Amino acid sequence: MKILYINPVGTRENDASMTLELRRAAERGTKVDLVSLKRGPWHVEYHYYESLVLADLLHEVKEAENEGYDGVVLGCFYDLGLQEAREISERIVVASPAESTMLLACSLGYRFSVIVGRKKWVPQMMDNVVRCGLKERLASFRVINMGVLDFQRDPSKTSRRQLEEGRRAVEADGAEVVILGCTVEFGFWRELQKRLGVPVLDPVITPLKYAEYLVTLRDRFGWSHSKVGSYESPPLSEISAWGLGKQYSTEVWEKGRPRPVIGR
Repeated sequence: MKILYINPVGTRENDASMTLELRRAAERGTKVDLVSLKRGPWHVEYHYYESLVLADLLHEVKEAENEGYDGVVLGCFYDLGLQEAREISERIVVASPAESTMLLACSLGYRFSVIVGRKKWVPQMMDNVVRCGLKERLASFRVINMGVLDFQRDPSKTSRRQLEEGRRAVEADGAEVVILGCTVEFGFWRELQKRLGVPVLDPVITPLKYAEYLVTLRDRFGWSHSKVGSYESPPLSEISAWGLGKQYSTEVWEKGRPRPVIGR
């Protein structure tokens, strides 16, 4: 099984440590690679930044499929590009942090809370809760007032603030499971889980495990993304007739184009 984790930012600052976490968590026989984008902002806390990276993210998904990967993980807790990626995929399975952590949380406890960096993130994350039909299972969003780039640069502060808000989520809000609501919060779950006494879901590990699960279901039972309705793919005849390949540089979908990938 081959899984590609796509970090949808224009920096490789956390790539090596993320790759280590992913490979520790992968099943024996699963090959995990990680790639960041070749350009773009260093985080996607703003809608404008999301718009800038979306096309490049989707091109990486299609290229991964062309290169024979079984699954991809879209490494943003906004689940950036999830619907679009499943739409353009033919065989590859697509997993994302918010959907996978919330679905797992509902199997591990009745209500869950999400620890997020900034208040600004909450409305878009709430949209994902509603889209997954899980509004009644959400105990709370808890904000630690830190940006994406702060988490790994100041781990002691991150751990302290996560613990403070995690306790409030469990004791005041009734959360039975805690989700870390940004992929750059990876690695903090172990100590936090010990201190809180409830499952704490890592936003990098969980979608990897979900991707492995989806690949297994596809290969053993033929259960994969439906192509009737929401995930129906756009017709290649239109893409070709309209010259979208040249207009939007979708030639990156072709096989064999070199790119920097951690661990390959």
